[in-house]
Amino acid sequence: MGWGYRKSMKFGPFRVNLSRSGVGHSWGNRAFRVTKTADGRRTLSVNLPGGFHWRKTLGSSARR
Repeated sequence: MGWGYRKSMKFGPFRVNLSRSGVGHSWGNRAFRVTKTADGRRTLSVNLPGGFHWRKTLGSSARR
């Protein structure tokens, strides 16, 4: 098992995530969030009270 690194910085509703694989960012709040990961995936997340959530990948990675 290898070691990893992750650092997240918040600027209001905008968040920048730094990790070993690169830089990702997201925008939104606890209920609704749009994310672009370091490998290029885009995800839409909707979180409802009571633990219910819905997540949809909008685009796949450009890296192969």
